[in-house]
Amino acid sequence: MIALAGYTNAGKSTLFNTITQAEVFTDDQLFATLDSTIRRVILPASGEAVIADTVGFIQDLPHDLVAAFKSTLEETRQSNVLLHVVDASDEYNPEKIDQVEDIIFEIGAAKIPTILVMNKIDCLPDFEPRMDRDKDGRIYRVWISAQAGTGIDFLYQALAEQLSGMMTHAKIQLDVQSAYIRSEIYNIGYIHNEKVDDFGAWVLEINVTNHYLSKLLNKQGVELLWEQKPQQK
Repeated sequence: MIALAGYTNAGKSTLFNTITQAEVFTDDQLFATLDSTIRRVILPASGEAVIADTVGFIQDLPHDLVAAFKSTLEETRQSNVLLHVVDASDEYNPEKIDQVEDIIFEIGAAKIPTILVMNKIDCLPDFEPRMDRDKDGRIYRVWISAQAGTGIDFLYQALAEQLSGMMTHAKIQLDVQSAYIRSEIYNIGYIHNEKVDDFGAWVLEINVTNHYLSKLLNKQGVELLWEQKPQQK
């Protein structure tokens, strides 16, 4: 699960719409999103994922209001990756970043891997999308415009690298009656190599999530030949 969080009006719902091709209500006002919206998506290089849009935070959000939003923020606590969306054109965004991080800590989500998404770069003069890595080589920040759709590939790359520990590399065999599964895998993950063996069965070398591989192996006509999980960094 991937959760979107951020200060109100940072463009979370616009980014959600861009990724999911959904039509969630967006407006430049407080609490335009009053409850989380969840969609299942297929992400390039990452495969199947669930993405959740959450309520926008505001300055000095009262503790009783945080409690009232616990159900809305539950997706944030349960996520594997948190996308902290920031309005890059807002001169007050450093303070707002701190305020959102305080609330993320308060709801018990501080240890979730986070990617800072600097949105609305189309409002900055002569600013190109990019991604920033920390001293360990991890992508910790991407610069995009959800409205214009620029820089989204950088975000997908950051997600793919962050989720890589949940991925697995495997070789499977599909019998001649399971061609539809091959088409499904093309939509879900990457097929690195494929061939037809002497018996007419498909042999596929694939990169998919651990969860999806388990689902595949429960299907009739699918046999695991080998599996190699990537080493954790």
